[in-house]
Amino acid sequence: MPKYILKRCIIAVFTLLVLITIIFFLVRLLPGDPFNDPKVTDEVRARLEAYYGMDKPLIQQYFAYLGNLLKGDFGVSLIYTGRSVNSTIAQTFPYSADLGLRALGLALVVGLILGTLAAQKAGRVIDYVCVLVAIIGVSMPDFIIGALLKLIFAIKLRVLPAGLWNGFSYTILPVVALSFYTLALITRLMRSSMLEVIHQDYILTAKAKGLSNFQVIWRHQIRNSILPIVTVMGPLVAAVLTGTFVIESMYAIPGMGKFYVESVHDLDYTMVLGMTAFYGIFLVSANLVVDILYGIVDPRIKLAESKQKADDGEEG
Repeated sequence: MPKYILKRCIIAVFTLLVLITIIFFLVRLLPGDPFNDPKVTDEVRARLEAYYGMDKPLIQQYFAYLGNLLKGDFGVSLIYTGRSVNSTIAQTFPYSADLGLRALGLALVVGLILGTLAAQKAGRVIDYVCVLVAIIGVSMPDFIIGALLKLIFAIKLRVLPAGLWNGFSYTILPVVALSFYTLALITRLMRSSMLEVIHQDYILTAKAKGLSNFQVIWRHQIRNSILPIVTVMGPLVAAVLTGTFVIESMYAIPGMGKFYVESVHDLDYTMVLGMTAFYGIFLVSANLVVDILYGIVDPRIKLAESKQKADDGEEG
C-alpha cells in the first residue's frame, strides 16, 4: 500500500507541473495586452511591465512563477490594483465551495438511492422513471436546467428567489441545477454496477444464509457496486466544489466564476493563472485522495502489491 500511495503522489505532482506549464504559456499566447489602454503611455507601460516582471524573458518569468507557487503565492492582479490572487480566492471560494458541497451531498444521496432503487426494480415503471431522470441529467447542460428552474419556480410560480445567496431558500435552485448532472451520472453508474452484482454467486449465498433483504443490499450489493462511483468521484468532487461559472453568474452568486470570467476578458494573466492553478491543485488532490481510498476499498490492489513483493523476494 505505501508503494501504491507514493506512486500516486509522484503522478499527481507531475500532472500539476504539466498543467501549470501548459496554462502559463497558453495564457501568454492570448491576443491582446493587459495594458492595452489609449491612456497608458509607452513609458507607463514599460514601468508596469517592469513592476510585474513582464519585461524579463518568458522562460525566466515561468521559473519565477513556479518559485512563487511553491511559496503559496499565486501573484497579484494586473487589473485590480492592490488585489492579490490569494485574497480573491479566499474571498470567493467559500461561496463556490458552499454551493458545491450542497450540490454534491444532494447528488450523492439522491443518485445512490435512485440507482439502487432502479436496479432492485429493474424492468418496472420506477426503473424507467429513474433511467429517464438520468438521461435528462446527463444530456442537458446545467445552464439549461438552471434556466428552466429559474423560469418555472422563480419567474412563473414565484415560490423561490431568482438569485443571490442570502439564505436557504436562495440556495435551492442553484444547488439543484448544479447537482443534476452528477446526480444523473451516479444514478446510471450505480444502476449498471448493481445489476452486475445482484446475480453474483456470493449474493445468492448471502440470501441462502438467511440474511434479510436489507442486509444483503447494504452489506454486499451496495458495497461492491460503489467502486465505479469511487473511481469518478475525484473530478466530480473538484468540479462541483469549485462550482460552475455559468450557474454562479446565472444566480448572481459571488463565487470564483465572476472574477475568472472577468480576468479572461481583461487578460489579467496572473488572475487567470492563479485561479486555474488553484482549480488544478484542487482537482489533482481530489483525484489523489480518491485513488488512495480506492486502494483501501478495493482489496485487489493490496493483493497485487503483495504478489509483487513475493515475486521480488523470489527473484532475490
